[in-house]
Amino acid sequence: MPIPVEAFFLTPGFRGTLQQEIQRQVADGVLRGRLRPGERMPSSRMLARHLGVSRITVTLAYTELVSGDYLYSRGRSGYFISQTAPLPAVVAPAATEARDAVDWDRRTGRRYSRHELPIKPRDWHGYPYPFIYGQADAALFDHQNWRQCAIRALGKRDFEVLTDDFYEYDDPMLIEYIARNILPRRGISARPEEILLTLGSQNALWLTAQILLVGQGRRAVVENPCYSGLRVILNQMGVVAETVDVDEGGLPPEAVPEGADLVFTTASHHCPTNATMPVDRREALLRRAEKEDFLIFEDDYEFEMSFLRSAVPSLKSLDREGRVIYAGSFSKSLFPGLRLGYLVGSARFIAEARALRAAMFRHPPGHIQRTVAYFLSQGHYDALISRLNRAYSRRRAVTEEAIVAHGLEVAGRGGFGGSSFWMRAPEGVDSAELALDLRQKGVLIEPGKVFFDPASAPSNFYRLAYSSIAQSRIPDGIALIAAAIAERGPRRPS
Repeated sequence: MPIPVEAFFLTPGFRGTLQQEIQRQVADGVLRGRLRPGERMPSSRMLARHLGVSRITVTLAYTELVSGDYLYSRGRSGYFISQTAPLPAVVAPAATEARDAVDWDRRTGRRYSRHELPIKPRDWHGYPYPFIYGQADAALFDHQNWRQCAIRALGKRDFEVLTDDFYEYDDPMLIEYIARNILPRRGISARPEEILLTLGSQNALWLTAQILLVGQGRRAVVENPCYSGLRVILNQMGVVAETVDVDEGGLPPEAVPEGADLVFTTASHHCPTNATMPVDRREALLRRAEKEDFLIFEDDYEFEMSFLRSAVPSLKSLDREGRVIYAGSFSKSLFPGLRLGYLVGSARFIAEARALRAAMFRHPPGHIQRTVAYFLSQGHYDALISRLNRAYSRRRAVTEEAIVAHGLEVAGRGGFGGSSFWMRAPEGVDSAELALDLRQKGVLIEPGKVFFDPASAPSNFYRLAYSSIAQSRIPDGIALIAAAIAERGPRRPS
């Protein structure tokens, strides 16, 4: 690759000729590893103009560098860093750099890094049996239309959206589509001032907790088990949350402790058990919220994956007092690397969230917003959802068949679809140890302990996702899981 001319400059006060200064710059770049073998140098004319020296000065410097084997000349193509140039020097660190004298644990209090997060290998693509949750499958994604939408968003017509600082605002095209097409699918009616774009659900949770809990002395309630990222956010903020055990219907409204201020729930598709809260429970939870004056955060992270039957109306759609703050995300329906989601709530709450977001990072990148707006508005999104649901339906059936065939136990499967099974191994089987064992065999599963209240977390649950694994590989992967569990002890009696 070409080396930019800006990589070179004249050092004020250098004791030597201009030619020697150019030679020193190149040699120093090679020895420090900044200039690498095969990279093309700027032409003598370009470098001379950039440095404000004569072209002959640069030419003579290049000639000396060729003699020293730092450069070589290739016909009319120019000068390149030599493949046999001296290797970058390996310098022992100075004594003052040998240790870090700062007690960072005391300075930071380890408020953030001490909290446990799920371990997901970055090289998961290389495993033959990746039962990994939340990742996108390249075989199902609409690469061509996404690329076309991204190119269109880069065009001159959208230059202002691409380059402008929106301050605290969002792309009106994307907000309009969310308001008119995405939210009505969940029975939600919202005005633009009641919608805020976020960097995914994690950001939505953080904004909400920061506004409603931190410094307010208020009580939070979370499901048990629950999304591990929520527990981390609350712990980092110093919020002590009370937990409520879920059952086959999700969060039991009657179990919410008195004095709650904010209840977090994944009502439509509980994370991680896949349970769906029935409508009567949703109405009961809202009645308690109205009577006891608490708020509800509804994380509807996977509602698009309802391929078995239609999703239950969202809590937000049943809310008549503005008590529900609703969060949606494109992480599961498009891809997690997009980092784009949205909050829906009372205009006064959204105004606070907008101000807090502006203080952190203003707004999600304009090009990303407009690309998603085009992808949604041109019908590509709905076509992708349809394709995902068909594929997930087939994969789910194959996964369930293999689970039954090998006698594994499903702890939660959900009735509307989704992209995973919540599994229970026999008592005495540690799913974290099981996961490490299976990794050696090319199988990735997600241990379940991190989802539970640490004070009483069982160790034998795990999650199997089928969104990222090819359908043909599922039976063999399940067989390996079953064999690994069998090696660790007797099966649970039926």
